[in-house]
Amino acid sequence: MRRKEDVVRGVAAGIAMAATAPYLTLKLLWLTGSHVGARDPKALDSLWTVNLLTFGMDATALALALSFVRPWGRRAPAGLVAFPMWVATGLLGTILVAVPTDALASLVLGPEHRTPDQPHLDDTIADWVFTLVYGGFGVQGLSLMTAFVLYARRRWAGLLRSRIGDLPDSPTRNVQRAFACVAALVALAVAGVRAYWAAGGEVGLPIHWVEQRTRSIATMDAAMAAMAVAATVATLVLVFRIGPGRRLRGPLTVAWLGAGSLFGWGGYQLVAFGTETTVKDLPSATPGLMNLVQAGQFTAGVLVLAVGAMALTERAVQREQPSSRAALSGTEPPRDLAAR
Repeated sequence: MRRKEDVVRGVAAGIAMAATAPYLTLKLLWLTGSHVGARDPKALDSLWTVNLLTFGMDATALALALSFVRPWGRRAPAGLVAFPMWVATGLLGTILVAVPTDALASLVLGPEHRTPDQPHLDDTIADWVFTLVYGGFGVQGLSLMTAFVLYARRRWAGLLRSRIGDLPDSPTRNVQRAFACVAALVALAVAGVRAYWAAGGEVGLPIHWVEQRTRSIATMDAAMAAMAVAATVATLVLVFRIGPGRRLRGPLTVAWLGAGSLFGWGGYQLVAFGTETTVKDLPSATPGLMNLVQAGQFTAGVLVLAVGAMALTERAVQREQPSSRAALSGTEPPRDLAAR
C-alpha cells in the first residue's frame, strides 16, 4: 500500500513541477523585457514588481513539489514545508473553486456582453495567456495538493489519525479561543463585503475596477467569501472542541484551506494592489474600504495561523514527554512518535 502511495506521490509531484514550467517561463520573459502575450506593453511594464512576486511564488511551488519526493524533504523542518504549502493551498484552492464555478456560470448563462468602449483586463493581456495561466494553476493545484496529502500521511500520520478531543487542554486555550473569535469576526466581515461585491455591489471599489468588473472577478469574490466562512466555522470547531469524537483531519483540512486563502490572497492583493502611494488621477484612486478588506483577510489568516501554531506545538511537546520518560526508564518510545 505504501509503495503504491509513493508512486502516486511521485507522479503527482512530477506533474506539479511540469505545470510550473509554462508560467515560470512566461514570467521570466516578462521580467527580462519581452512583451509576448501583451496587448498593452506599457501596462505590462508597470507590473514588473508583481511579476517578480508571482515568479517567486511559483518557484516556491516548484521547490515544494520537489521536497515531497526527495529524502531531504522529510528531514526539513516542519514549518519550512507546512507554511509555504499552507499559503499555496489557499491561493490555488481558491482558484480551483472559482474557475470551474465561472465556467459553469458561462455555460448556463452564456458569454458576457460588453460595449466596445468598456475597458477590460483582456485589453492588456491576450486571451491565450489567461488560458495558459489558469489552466496551469488548475493542474498545479490538484497535483501539488495530492502530493502533499500523501506526504503528510507519511510524515504526520499520528496527527491525522487523531480526534478533536485529543488536542491538548493547555494553558493557552483561552488565548487560542480569543484569537479564533477575533479572527471569526474579521473573516465574517470580509465575507460579507466580498459577497456584496460578488452580487454586483460597487461601494468601496475604485472607479476603474467597477468599469472592468466581469463575472470572473465576481466569482472570485464569491469564492473568497466562501473560504472566509469555511475558515471561521472550522477554526471555531477546533478551538472549542465541538464534537470531540470526530476525526481531526476534516475540520483541520477546512481550516487549513480557508485560512490559507485568507492569508494568501489578502497578503498578495495588499502587496500587488494596495501599496500604491501615487495617484495619477481620481479613477486610479483606491478607496480605503478595499485596502481594509484585504488587510482584514490577511489579519484573520495570521490569527488562525497563530492558533494552529500554538495548538500543534503544544501537541508535539505533549507527545515528546512520554518519549523522555521512556528514555529515562530505559524503555522504547511509542512507535507513533515517528510520524511527528
